[in-house]
Amino acid sequence: MANTVENSKPFPTLISILRSPDIPPFATVKPGEVFKVQCVDWTGGQIGNNDNSDDVRDVDLTRVHNLSGPVAVEGAQPGDCLVVDILDVQPFEKMPWGFTGIFELENGGGLFAKEFQSRAAKAIWDFEGIYASSRHVPGVRFAGIPHPGLIGTAPSQELLNTWNKRETGLIAELGANSVPPVAYPPEPRGAYVGQDGILDEVREKIHREGARTIPGREHGGNCDIKNLSRGSRCYFPVFIEGANLSVGDLHFSQGDGEMSFCGAIEMAGVITFKTSIIKGGVEKFALKQPIFVPSPIDPVYSQKLVFEGIGVDLHGDGKQYNMDATVAYKQAALNAMAYLQKLGYNLLLSAVPIESHVGAVVDSPNACVTIGIPTEIFDQDILPKPEGLEKRDYGQCAIRSDGIV
Repeated sequence: MANTVENSKPFPTLISILRSPDIPPFATVKPGEVFKVQCVDWTGGQIGNNDNSDDVRDVDLTRVHNLSGPVAVEGAQPGDCLVVDILDVQPFEKMPWGFTGIFELENGGGLFAKEFQSRAAKAIWDFEGIYASSRHVPGVRFAGIPHPGLIGTAPSQELLNTWNKRETGLIAELGANSVPPVAYPPEPRGAYVGQDGILDEVREKIHREGARTIPGREHGGNCDIKNLSRGSRCYFPVFIEGANLSVGDLHFSQGDGEMSFCGAIEMAGVITFKTSIIKGGVEKFALKQPIFVPSPIDPVYSQKLVFEGIGVDLHGDGKQYNMDATVAYKQAALNAMAYLQKLGYNLLLSAVPIESHVGAVVDSPNACVTIGIPTEIFDQDILPKPEGLEKRDYGQCAIRSDGIV
């Protein structure tokens, strides 16, 4: 499936996996114009609708993320604020499915890769209207909140240089051989900009200097905010003429935190936009990073089972951390995982619409973070009972063909 931008008629194909001010706009739209952007999944179609995880094990991460764009907005100038209204996000009609993956420790990893020495696994989810269910995670059905995991403007050359300097500095400080990596520096291998007509020396510069899209940054990027679904509004700082908006990594659903690196329900699909410009918006709003107004449309769940985590590694060596919200989040997630395993569930938290909140970051030494799981998505009552929890056999997710888990 090609990535295209559509307004009155489809434009030619364009896929890019880098952020650089040197990538020319693929199309230009006027403020107020409604336009559609087609997106492949973030891996570029490397993951198939099948029942083993060899494709997750073997995925080439030098070829991600696959983005559509850039789309220039007429009249946008550095220092302006680009207002982007997300009017709709839908899977392709002929591809009503998506996937959730656990990646190998040595190839992608994830938040719990070291704790579990993770090996490739996945679940395929089928879409029926607004609902998702999976043959690999039976007993669960829920409404999705389709959204872009990655959306943002292009950096200036100065900002790109800042990114590369600080991230390569972090690699130098913490070690280039960390598993999973601490950061992803520019990497010509696998780099791709799908436009003809770019001079060879410019293309080489883009491949050599272009920022990889794994982390979110000042321009937006891969922030995986699950509530940026239809009806959302985004306020992006503009760093170059035209702003050069790109988008990709569409999700059908995701829990707060997307804890397994590829934890959302990844999909290919179409996103519909309308843009406007606020002149001088960076100064007017002190816009160091994007501002968002989430969608007013959200599945409503009347009850959640909430798990608490604090800054102590209670699932590991018991180490006390000082005001570390990441440790607290991980502990809340591990508490929830241990509970769900008592019921027979696996590969679940990152894909379903869990909500995470910071409870407190003022009471030294423990930050407190919570994770709430909607109880209505399950086909059984998951609340604590005097007699304990009923564990059912839900089978297992798709694993490697060699049986290694």
